Amino acid sequence: MKTIILASQSPRRARLLEQMRVRFETLATPSDDVEAEVCDRGLAPDQLAERLAEAKLDAAIALAPGNAVVLCADTIVVAPGGSILGKPADAAHAERMLHALSGAEHAVITGVALQDTDTGRRRVFHERTAVVFRTLDHGEIARYAHSGHPLDKAGAYGIQGLAGAFVSEVRGCYSNVVGLPLARLAAALKQDFDFDVTQNW
Repeated sequence: MKTIILASQSPRRARLLEQMRVRFETLATPSDDVEAEVCDRGLAPDQLAERLAEAKLDAAIALAPGNAVVLCADTIVVAPGGSILGKPADAAHAERMLHALSGAEHAVITGVALQDTDTGRRRVFHERTAVVFRTLDHGEIARYAHSGHPLDKAGAYGIQGLAGAFVSEVRGCYSNVVGLPLARLAAALKQDFDFDVTQNW
């Protein structure tokens, strides 16, 4: 059976795999450099999410062992009006992002890239989920922005944490908003890489 290599430092993605009882190893990659390069290309949001994941995969493959499937992902938030929200630089930046999301619907898109290190077989896809925030007042936004929680998260919030109190509706895959679309991922692993996530249940 292939080993799954999660080429990500995201604790949320690791927890999602653990939730499915997938045995995996982690591999750190220089994602900040990759993100800066890809984000300058003017791609549509769906294309951008896929290209970010694939660029991370390109960087990870050279470092990965044999008999493995490397998994990379990147999540972006598309605000009302179409602007792409990455990770905030500081609390003030997080406040501006949250004001943009307040009382409106936005999209969360996760690009996923997988590759077998032995055969070179590759699969790249994305999942899009609609998320609606209730209307937030300035105090709520300020307290959350200064809590430290938004700083490592696209769109300046994590649905699985404190900001779950802001979300009034989710249409689509919930785990996609956390960082990995589990249903699509499980299907892709089984169909394209003969890896059944239920084997350890």
